[in-house]
Amino acid sequence: MEETRTVDVQALINEQPFSRFQWLVFAMCFVIVLMDGFDTAAIGFIAPSLLSEWHIGKAALAPVLSAALFGLACGALLSGPLSDRCGRRVVLTVSVLLFGASCLVSALSQNLAELTTLRFITGVGLGGAMPNAVTLMSEFSPDGKRATIVNLMFCGFPLGAAFGGFLAAWLIPQFGWRSVLLLGGVVPLLLAVVLALRLPESIRYMVAKQKPSDRIRKVLARISPEARSAHAFVMHENVKHAAGEGGVRIVLARSFLLGSVMLWLCYFMGLVIFYGLVNWMPVLLKDAGLTPQRAALVSALFPLGGAGTVLCGMLMDRFNPNRVVAVAYASGAIAVYEIGQAMGNIGLLMCAVFTAGVLVNTAQASMPALAAAFYPTAGRGTGVAWMLGVGRFGGIAGSFLVAELSRQQVSLPGIFTVVAMAGAVSCMALLIKQATASKETVSDVPDAETLAH
Repeated sequence: MEETRTVDVQALINEQPFSRFQWLVFAMCFVIVLMDGFDTAAIGFIAPSLLSEWHIGKAALAPVLSAALFGLACGALLSGPLSDRCGRRVVLTVSVLLFGASCLVSALSQNLAELTTLRFITGVGLGGAMPNAVTLMSEFSPDGKRATIVNLMFCGFPLGAAFGGFLAAWLIPQFGWRSVLLLGGVVPLLLAVVLALRLPESIRYMVAKQKPSDRIRKVLARISPEARSAHAFVMHENVKHAAGEGGVRIVLARSFLLGSVMLWLCYFMGLVIFYGLVNWMPVLLKDAGLTPQRAALVSALFPLGGAGTVLCGMLMDRFNPNRVVAVAYASGAIAVYEIGQAMGNIGLLMCAVFTAGVLVNTAQASMPALAAAFYPTAGRGTGVAWMLGVGRFGGIAGSFLVAELSRQQVSLPGIFTVVAMAGAVSCMALLIKQATASKETVSDVPDAETLAH
């Protein structure tokens, strides 16, 4: 009788160099996140053209501008449990197809009501794509480089938003604002075809769901030829959970609930800072005496400051990741506070804005990797997606917070002090998560986590 050879899938991934196949998965996920950033920011690029072509006031754009944010939240909250039940691959492909098709159709909008509805649907697709790309990539990554790889992939989001701005500046004068939405729709639709043909299912997901060993072997063999001789596959999780539990039950289980809430609170507060400053900083700086052009230039330094994301991922892989990201949030809070103190000096102001952008964007971009490492495979899709979904409401809250502070005529240093407090809350949330984290690891995998034939 032929000897049965059992392979621990994660151990095999850890032992092998990052293969061409894994780089292919990375490339597909990177382009997904890139187009996610492009389509999320697209409405901001076309807003001035909408005002002039449809002869509407700025206030009338509020529903359109917020529709995608609500859609992003809904998409993330729905897609997480679906990916843990149906698989990463199918949910990710459908999400890309949805946001591509709805963005393409939105180019045909004839009024604000149509555009608002289609932006919400686009947001649902975007909200499903981002967390599942993070989850899939994390499950194809070796343990020692997971945060670095996921953070590198996540760099596609700000790159897509920034690249979209340059493209929009060229496309709109030449072809009109609808061309931006057409591009934002056609590329994801082509990408969805590529995903349907080439994107593999997560190996860890297939083992957890006891999929046929032939399917697992076929994918794992593209990472290492050693897998071709395997007849059984096992997977060891770093955290305990009851066998058979689904994504939602794991995320809300007693052993994960506090950590889940702290992740939600942290990401929520980080987006309070990001959207509060991105949406209102040009106005605040103009009120402080800067010309509109200079205010826009200085404000643009904040979203560009995501340069530290990969470095943060490397530190997370080497040191305690909760503490690394907590330090980034705390330092970002100090830098945001300093923006309010540097209003009289343009040089110091630019340094403070850029530094705050580097720290806050680095911390935010590192959160998906942190969430992916916190949950076991059976609940990872829900855990990552729900953190991103709940956090989206922080973006809405941040815009309203700064608007209300301005209405109450709070001083500019006071406004930045209040916003900076959100970073301090994020820091404390991660420290609480770390302090209460279980030190137990799994030595024996529950039956529901092992596939053997």
